[in-house]
Formats: sequence, structure tokens, C-alpha cells
Amino acid sequence: MSQLVIRRLLIDLETPFERQWCAGNAFRTAFFNALSMSFPFGEQFFIDAVRGAVPMLSEDAQQQWQAEVRGFIGQEATHRRIHALFNGQLSRQGLDDHWTPRVTRRRKLLEDQDPRHALAITAATEHFTAIFADWLLRHPQTLQGVEPRLRTMWMWHAAEESEHKCTAFDLYRAVGGSEKWRRRWMRRVTTLFLSDLLRQTVSNLRHEKQLWKRSTWRDAWQTLMNRDGLLRSNVGAWRAYFRPEFHPSEQESTLAQQWLDANRGSYTPVGAN
Repeated sequence: MSQLVIRRLLIDLETPFERQWCAGNAFRTAFFNALSMSFPFGEQFFIDAVRGAVPMLSEDAQQQWQAEVRGFIGQEATHRRIHALFNGQLSRQGLDDHWTPRVTRRRKLLEDQDPRHALAITAATEHFTAIFADWLLRHPQTLQGVEPRLRTMWMWHAAEESEHKCTAFDLYRAVGGSEKWRRRWMRRVTTLFLSDLLRQTVSNLRHEKQLWKRSTWRDAWQTLMNRDGLLRSNVGAWRAYFRPEFHPSEQESTLAQQWLDANRGSYTPVGAN
């Protein structure tokens, strides 16, 4: 198990930022804003899923998992708080979060279901976030020209997502989650997550009157679909999840640790496990 550290990020999100904060790039701004809108609900869902699965372990196993679960919950709770502050600025800019109401309605369908379903959804979504995190850490130029506090927020979040990418997956296996449902939920999460992300990004662009500009579509292609783009370059990493022998530790985590080591002045550790 990993030694997860809970970190308090030392940035100011009370001060407003520019509408096109991603170096004037309308698509990337709308895309990152859409991702941020998903995080407060999503992080709470992950926390609840992990907490809900722990009682399925034996007493001895619960002791063994205690530190890992505490670190995971602490990191996710910090992400939730930081992005709630960021999203508050987006709300004041007039952007509407359509993502959270949709996923809130879907969550009701999981009520009274086996807790392993929520954990499988968490493991699948954490794989998505780890893919995105590793891509961002490999391509820091994506945030070139972004003001330091926002660049720090996104890179810190990416580093911690890469750091705890094994927790939900390993817990799912520890509580006897089936391989069939692990892969089945990944297919469903893929469809729902990408469609929700697209819908919210389009909504953000429409609000900013940037949707039908040629530059927006050009930037979308470059960000997502060129050789090093987020989607095109990570098809293999997505497919790997369906292999019976897959484990999240296969994904490289060196860049995450390098960023955390190089940016110690940007956060304060508040707990080590």
C-alpha cells in the first residue's frame, strides 16, 4: 500500500481570475472548467464509495487498510474543497453547472445496491483521472501562460490523482469485486463521463460565445486529437484497464513525485500515513 500524504494547497482562490484564464485559449478554459465542475460531487462519491466498502473487509484487513483509506479520503476531500472554491468563481462568471444535477439523479439508482458497484465506478473513474493526470504532467505546456496559482492547482491535483490511483482498484479486489463488473462499469463510465464532459464543455463555450469560432475547434483538435492529444495518445492506457492482469501501478508515477518534490513551497503536509 502507498503512503498517502494529505496536503493543504497554499493558493488564493478567493481572488477572481480572468474568464479565459487558460492563456486566452477558449477551448482549454471551457474544458478544464467542465472538469472542475465534476469534481466536488465526484470526489464525495469516491469518498463515500471507499468508506462504504471498508466494512466488507475482515477486522484485521480493516486495520491494514486504515492508513491508506485515511490518506485517500483526506486527499479527495481537499480536492473537493479547492475545486468548490474554483467553481464558485465560475458561478460568479455566470457559468452553469449542468453536470452535477445529472450525476446526482444517477446516484439514486445505486441506492440499496451492493457497495462494490459504487467502488467499481470509483476505480474506473479514478483510472480516467489518472490518465488525464499523467498526460498533463507529461505535457505541462498545456498550461503555459496560465497564472501561477491556477497552474499550481491543476498540477497539484494531477500529481495527487496519480499518487492514489491504486487505492479504489486494490480495495475493490480486496472486497471480492468481480472482474466482469469491473470491466462492465468501465464501459459505462467511459460513455457517461465523456458525454457529460462534452456536454458541459459545449455549454461553457456557448455561454462565452466561443462555440462556433474556428479557433475553438482548432484548439479542441490540438488538445484532444493530435498525436500527443489527450484522447488520441491515451487509447492504449484506456484499453489496458480491460486486461485481466491490469493494475494501475503499470502507469508511470515518476512525474507526479517529481512535481511534488519540486513544488514543496506550494503546499503544507497536514498528515502522513
